Amino acid sequence: MNTTSPFPLIDPHVHMTSRTTDDYEAMRRAGIVALIEPAFWMGQPRTEAGTFKDYYSHLIGFERFRSSQFGIKHYCTIGLNSKEANNEALAEQVMELLPLYVAKEGVVGVGEIGYDDQTAAEDKYYRLQLEIAKEVNLPVQIHTPHRDKKKGTLRSMEVALEHGLDPGMVIVDHNNEETVKDVLDRGFWAAFTIYPHTKMGNERMVEIVKQYGPERVMINSAADWGISDPLAVPKTVALMLERGIPEEQVQLVSYGNALAAFGQSGQMPESDWLEAQPIDQSQKFSGSSILRGGQTPRIDEANTPTSNIIR
Repeated sequence: MNTTSPFPLIDPHVHMTSRTTDDYEAMRRAGIVALIEPAFWMGQPRTEAGTFKDYYSHLIGFERFRSSQFGIKHYCTIGLNSKEANNEALAEQVMELLPLYVAKEGVVGVGEIGYDDQTAAEDKYYRLQLEIAKEVNLPVQIHTPHRDKKKGTLRSMEVALEHGLDPGMVIVDHNNEETVKDVLDRGFWAAFTIYPHTKMGNERMVEIVKQYGPERVMINSAADWGISDPLAVPKTVALMLERGIPEEQVQLVSYGNALAAFGQSGQMPESDWLEAQPIDQSQKFSGSSILRGGQTPRIDEANTPTSNIIR
């Protein structure tokens, strides 16, 4: 399958901190021009609020720089994930950090937040973060639980409405066939994570777009430190086109809807990548380069045509 998209793509949920520079190169080659990295659980439970502070700083700092070195515009959402919300002593300290970070440049939402085991602590910090999102007028990126998903998805939306959130400002993620109708019927954005073996496969995603159409639907890879695929978006785009879904509909679910939803933050104008500075891998971030000894940096000319090809 040819995974190079005929049009630009956005991956609105991918954890690049866990990925390699090879992944960045492959994603750009396949047509991804912008991505959103939600704050999430790193696999190892954190024990100090300072580690959250450094992690959030990394998302708005070095990871943005690293992505730019491969021609991809990097944005993030900031939040306390549901799993670690259950450590209440730590969660209280993290909540004090969030207002300091949600207003930073490149932050396009509060996320990923919501429910995991659907505990009282998760509910408490989900609600508190919805209030932060309302206060700063940012979209919300909701993680829906792996277990008892339909109940957790419905509860996530009910609580968001209870707190006065406009459904048009809320992206409900990790949907499947069981939840999509409820999400769309209520006016929320429905995001789908394309995983190799769980959540949603790209064959199933094709059928969902055929059945429900492209309005308020978007796809992502959610690629992280586990078995996942940073090229899930371009691969699904290729399959949708192959199966006869009109190109304008495929563009909506792989680009236009993510831009419309997270663009409400005011932090993600299309001009960021359409008028981007040329790649210059001689640049450094706090004295650090992505290059290793002896490598020749790629330095594009200012008038270099936009291309998906990184050589």
